[in-house]
Amino acid sequence: MKPRVLVGCPTSYHKEYCFDEYLKAVKNLTYDNYDILLVENSENDNFFNKIKSKLPVIKGPYDESARERIIMSRNLLKEKTIENYDYFLSLEQDVIPPSNIIELFLEHDKKVISGIYFNRDLKTRNLTPLAYIELPKEKGEELPSMRSLTDSEILSDKLIKIVSCGLGCVLIHKDILKKIIFRYEKDKDAFDDRFFGIDLYKLNESIYCDTRVKCKHFILNRPYEWKDIKK
Repeated sequence: MKPRVLVGCPTSYHKEYCFDEYLKAVKNLTYDNYDILLVENSENDNFFNKIKSKLPVIKGPYDESARERIIMSRNLLKEKTIENYDYFLSLEQDVIPPSNIIELFLEHDKKVISGIYFNRDLKTRNLTPLAYIELPKEKGEELPSMRSLTDSEILSDKLIKIVSCGLGCVLIHKDILKKIIFRYEKDKDAFDDRFFGIDLYKLNESIYCDTRVKCKHFILNRPYEWKDIKK
């Protein structure tokens, strides 16, 4: 029997601007054994009710901190996956994948596998792929340094071992979800995707990137800046 996959993400009214595109994308996935579930965590129910008329959704806990809302919602999805599914496809609402993303990922039989999507570097404003390769550790370092994939690596259509990735487009096996909790550290300026990579590194669990899977990311259309949202 084909692995059962849960597709979803935390969301809030901030992502309403790209809901129609996401709706079309998740309904048109070509894999034949998946379910969809969003966790909506806005303070009110306006966007929740909009989603409910189109897609499966549950209400997540609200907190003033965006990072807190996100981890609480993503951990709900983690528990749903462990209970009823083989994999969780963490697909953020502003990330639009190829329709055969699940089949492509499953070909590799990896526990954690990401695709390619880009974000803007906060300092340079350049587009940067959210997939990072490990660099040699300096003496005394607990965690390795890392670099983004190069253009040639992105265009290679190869499977590449990486050390960190965004959670916008990543397939995670339930065996991994049983070992981790989505989290962040208040004194660090980072979201849960960074700590996901750190925790897997400490567990000696590998992350891979399938560079065939290239996704659209609605960063240019975004009607807000992350710096303006309370972390």
